[in-house]
Parts: sequence; C-alpha cells; structure tokens
Amino acid sequence: MAAQDFNFLLATDSYKITHYKQYPPNVSKIYSYFECRRKKGSQFSEVVFFGLQYLLKKYLTGPVITEEKIQEAKLFYQMHFKQAVFDEEGWRKVLEKHDGRLPIRIKAVPEGRIIPRGNVLFTVENTDPNFYWLTNYIETMLVQMWYPITVATISRDFKKILAKHLKATSGSLEGLDLKLHDFGYRGVSSQESAALGGAAHLVNFCSTDTVAGLLMAQRYYGCPMAGFSIPAAEHSTIISWGKSREKDAFERVLDQFSSGPVSVVSDSYDIFNACKHIWGDKLKERVMERSQDSCLVIRPDSGDPAETLIEVIKILEESFGCSLNSMGYKVLPSYLRIIQGDGIDLSSVDEILQKLSDEGWSSENVFFGCGSALLQKLNRDTLSCAFKCSYVETNGKGMDVYKQPVTDPSKGSKKGRLSLRRNSDGFIETIERGAGKPEEDLLVTVFENGSLLQEYSLEEIRKNARLQDEEMNPTLHNHKEELLHNHIINGIH
Repeated sequence: MAAQDFNFLLATDSYKITHYKQYPPNVSKIYSYFECRRKKGSQFSEVVFFGLQYLLKKYLTGPVITEEKIQEAKLFYQMHFKQAVFDEEGWRKVLEKHDGRLPIRIKAVPEGRIIPRGNVLFTVENTDPNFYWLTNYIETMLVQMWYPITVATISRDFKKILAKHLKATSGSLEGLDLKLHDFGYRGVSSQESAALGGAAHLVNFCSTDTVAGLLMAQRYYGCPMAGFSIPAAEHSTIISWGKSREKDAFERVLDQFSSGPVSVVSDSYDIFNACKHIWGDKLKERVMERSQDSCLVIRPDSGDPAETLIEVIKILEESFGCSLNSMGYKVLPSYLRIIQGDGIDLSSVDEILQKLSDEGWSSENVFFGCGSALLQKLNRDTLSCAFKCSYVETNGKGMDVYKQPVTDPSKGSKKGRLSLRRNSDGFIETIERGAGKPEEDLLVTVFENGSLLQEYSLEEIRKNARLQDEEMNPTLHNHKEELLHNHIINGIH
C-alpha cells in the first residue's frame, strides 16, 4: 500500500492540474503509452525494463486519495496558481466512488525483459469514463521510470563487455556476477536515487556497496540479500597512520581481516612503491599466507586507469609470479587480485580489458568498481524516454491519435491501442491501431483500480535479463544488430 504521508495529488507537473478543462467535451477514455524512442547513432539499441513494481507499490496501490489530501491540494494550488483551477469535485468523486483508489489500468512488459528501443514498454488507461483525465495526470511519476531502466541498461552493457573479455581470456564466465561493484551511493542525488539505481544494478550483478539498493530489492522485490561486499580500506584508515607508517596501516588491515577477501586502497602516496616495496617485499609473506578464499584485493585509485593497472599488475608479477590458464593468459596467484574503481565507464572498462589481453593477462585478475558512470551520468534523454497519448474515446467513438512534428520526425508517436509481440522471425515488435492479437501480447496487466495484480521477484527479473550466448560473441551479436536494423527500417514498427 502507498505511503500514507505521500499526497498523490501533489505528485505531478503543475500544468497538469489544468488539463481536465482542456480535453474535448464528452471524452471518456484517454490511453497513453511509454517507450524508449529509437535514436540513430545511440550506443544502446535495447533496454532492460525495471522499476515499475517499486513505483506502483510505494506510490499508487490502495486508497491514495483522502479528504485531507484533497483539502491540502486545494489550498496549495490556489496559492500556486493564484486562481481556482484545482478540480476539487473530480477528486472527491474518485474518493467517493472508488474509495480513493485510482481507476487506472497499467499493462507492462515483465520486469527484466530486454526490449529493442522504439517499442511500447507500458500502457496506461482509465477504467472509469468519468476520470479520463487521470491517465496523463500520472505521467510525471511514471516517466521517472527512465532512471531505473537506464541504470539497468547501462549495467547490463557493462556485463556484456566483461563477459566478452572474461570468456575470451579464461574460457569461462565464473565470477562474472561479481566483476562490477557499485560504488555509486555517495555520487547520486538522493537516497531514493541510490535505492532505485542500486537495485537496477542488482538486476545484472551481485556486487555492491549501495545499501539502499539492497534494501529496495529486499522490500519491493522479495530478495533477502541481493548483493555482497567485502571489508575494505579507505584513504582515511590508511593516511591516519601517517606516511611513514603506511606498511603498518596495511598490516593492520591484514590482521583484522585474516579470513575472507579484503580490499586495500594503496595509492595514498605512491601506488607503485606500495606494490613493489610494501606488498611485494615487506608484507610479501603475509600476502602469500592468504588463500583464494581470503585473497588480498589491491585498489589503485588515481592516474590513467589502463596505464596504472598494467604497471601495477607487472610489479605484482615480479614479486609474486603468475601462471598460465587454459587459454594461455597470465593469472596472478589466487590470493592476489586488483580492483579498479577510478575512471570507470563503458568505454574505459573495454579499453582496460583489451590492453590487459594484449599484454597477455586474463580478465580474471581484475574487478571493477563504478560510481557516477553507473548511477549518475545519465538522464531521460540517454534512452529518449517518452510518454504519449495514442487513443481516445469521445461520445462512445474511438479515435487513434498521434503527434508528428515537422521539425523533428523522430518525435513522432504511435497510433491507437498498442500491443507487443514476438513475430515469426523472432523479433519483438509493437502492433499499433489495436490490430494486435490478445493471445500474442507480451504486455501484462500489472495494476488495475488501485491493486497490484502481478508481482515479480528479483530472481525472476534476473532470469529475464540474463545474457544470451550471442551477446558474449561480438560477431554473432553484430549480426543480430544488423538484422534488427533491417527489420526496423523496413517499416515493421
């Protein structure tokens, strides 16, 4: 049930308060949809659908309209507009007729599904003809779906890159789910952003320091513990010992966490000196005493990511040696690994792993941490997310509607009632103008008249979002992308 202290009437753009006065007389239904528009040249051709269940549970389920909230909104909008534009009577009818529950139906793609851009992801329509204006009133809140969708999509693209290199240099995908650690908690704009973004990353990985995301997965997606972390040092716990006692600081961490993996940031003064003379000499025996299950993870945190990491791994090789795996690539001893968390984005992680491979090193040696590039350096335009009206009913007659700006054809919208299907060629496509067959529709009714009708566990969502074999093989994946492009330009959508 939605939070009691949240006033749904105040959760919209100001101008939407006036829209009930603007629709045609005798209109009885407004039907709208959400999509991530296709954009030429974008690096993302498909999206991961995630986050709707949270928004519905937290803000829209159950009775969300009360007399107190109507009065609060009436006073607020009177002050805000300096005139009486708030539809007090309309909202009171929702309260009286529907016990404050929203007479709205939402059909959506199952969470975790991978959908090519340019397709419908969810539809919204009123179920009571008296409240046609509700459909687009909730646009403001629902379009905020752009954030978890975008984070989940970016996170999955990281996974594709990591899987490609791990498979090529080790022959397996063992440990893939732990290869990208969420460092983004402090870099986002709010606790809710951290929760939404953190949970979206957990669709693809099980490695995080963003506690808010874990709590969201627990409370809204039925997962007791969706991600894991290890004890780790930060600069304050190292430099508080003083520069001359860096070795003592490192040793203290080893002593305190003798079992289980531990990560130590090692660039407080000189990362190369730390690796060669402290880890590789003074504490060498202490490091070698550890096992695969209690490995030391050294963290560089400055400099050019690729150059620094390669130099560090070469220094560690000199001190600790290495072995060759079944693919002929070098691997540090199992008690020693590296995590690179500075300067990481989709481009740099691919560059780093390629350079490591060129130098003969397996991706097994390295973990990555990512903060702002995962949770913050993105916006609604990253995936061109939009919510548009496509069908109305007036005087009992339906009409397909759309926008088609002459100044920007890419902003043209879809027409009529929509459905989503997988066609005989295996491609997902949107069927417009109500022409789809109900039995083929991939959209599921998840919300109706204030009730959540379909709930997904994180386990189900992860299964929906898992990588396919061709996504880990660049040649096969590029061929699939080319087929999809040809399918689209031939006018299927």
